Amino acid sequence: MKYFVLFTIMLVSSATVFATPSKEREVRTLLEQRDNQIKELLGPEGTEYTDQQQEQLREIVNDMIDYREMARYALDETFDELNKDDQDEFVDLFSRIIRDQSLQQLDIYRAEVIYEEINVDGSDAKVVTTAIHGSKRIPVHYKMVNRDGQWVITDMSIDNAWTAESYKRSFQNIIRRRGFDALLDNLRRRADRA
Repeated sequence: MKYFVLFTIMLVSSATVFATPSKEREVRTLLEQRDNQIKELLGPEGTEYTDQQQEQLREIVNDMIDYREMARYALDETFDELNKDDQDEFVDLFSRIIRDQSLQQLDIYRAEVIYEEINVDGSDAKVVTTAIHGSKRIPVHYKMVNRDGQWVITDMSIDNAWTAESYKRSFQNIIRRRGFDALLDNLRRRADRA
């Protein structure tokens, strides 16, 4: 999961038969803007980052991720069994952990991106990219949805591992063995360490 969120700003170039040109352009423009903002903020390789720059980077990278949807998927049916306060706390902890992970290796955001395709079908989009960092070629795929006129990421696959799916396996294993309260305590500890 070390590459989680690291490529949320990557873009893609070609549409398929499912995408109207305007919808494809909309997704592409959003991702291009994020990519440009991050690269501008990072500056040249080897630059030291201030706390303010890290906070700005955290906002740019993470503001287009729908953590509630990812959390709902990761918890599966358990999410709907929780009261609203527990749901909100879980989403908050889940997003804080992922946000902190996203800043562990800032130079990875300078990856060169090969833009593969965007498939848009109604309000859903699937995005395929390849990120090149050093000698590594990393396939990065996104699932996105348009909510109230804004495209958000609901899941991503980094090097062929879907993020929400990976968390789902881990969370469900803890819930089966020790219950939801144990999972929540574990996430509280992780969030406090970050």
